[in-house]
Amino acid sequence: MAASSTLRLATRASPLALWQARWVARRLRAAHPGLQVQLVPLQSTGDLDRTTTLYHSATVGIFVREIQAAVLAGRANAGVHSAKDLPTTVPSGMILAAVQPRADVRDALVTRTGLALRDLPLGAVIGTSSLRRQTQLAHLRPDLRFVPIRGNVDTRLRKLAEGEADATILAMAGLHRLGLVARSRAVALDPVTESVPAPAQGAVALDCRIDDRRTRHLLAAINHPPTARAITIERLILADLEGGCSLPLGCLVQRAADGRWRAHIRLGDLQAPLRTCELLGDPMTFVAAARRFFS
Repeated sequence: MAASSTLRLATRASPLALWQARWVARRLRAAHPGLQVQLVPLQSTGDLDRTTTLYHSATVGIFVREIQAAVLAGRANAGVHSAKDLPTTVPSGMILAAVQPRADVRDALVTRTGLALRDLPLGAVIGTSSLRRQTQLAHLRPDLRFVPIRGNVDTRLRKLAEGEADATILAMAGLHRLGLVARSRAVALDPVTESVPAPAQGAVALDCRIDDRRTRHLLAAINHPPTARAITIERLILADLEGGCSLPLGCLVQRAADGRWRAHIRLGDLQAPLRTCELLGDPMTFVAAARRFFS
């Protein structure tokens, strides 16, 4: 097979990231019969540093930087990412070329016995390094205590089983993709009333060099416009509020069955009440409306 019929996808080497990359590879092969897709697994800064909490990290894009560097250097044609890990600023010379159909957007409460949030014992310890999740859960249950916990899905489940916390919070999308919903006894949190998800949660995105027309053409065939539009608005809101991993922002943009677009936005603060904004109508107006509300 000629080299021109091969596409190399850079990805993190975690089980979830590899699942996502293989899923993307299958979709690409289906869209382009005869295309050979090779995975290029890499260790990211975020994978190597399991101790620094995300909001204390000074490194932007700790889960994507090495992947994007490999693409820019020509060691891979495209990078596969959990879209919520992508910084809001695209590196010079790169473009976000395709977004895959969005999976379950919800956060999940995971305990050893399958408890719901309301059933957690008084003063329960929640293992999470996400300020967004901490602020929203603390609003609902002020008695809860939080400890940082890092690692891939299996590592977090192991730490929970070993008693490092009474519960942890994971993304439902990852649990579904790894077939762990039943084993983990996950209980989904309502994405509006309990835990508004992170911008772009549940979506898989691919980036490539802006001057690589062949790769852009191949990736365009598997782009999912409704998901791409939703997460683009969410990322624009995050960028406009000058946020990243340190901003406890939940943002979910969805198109309702009646065709109208709706946004649920929640900005947390451990020392102040949560601020929640709901928008309905033209999604192109959501960024300015969110700026006015949260300024």
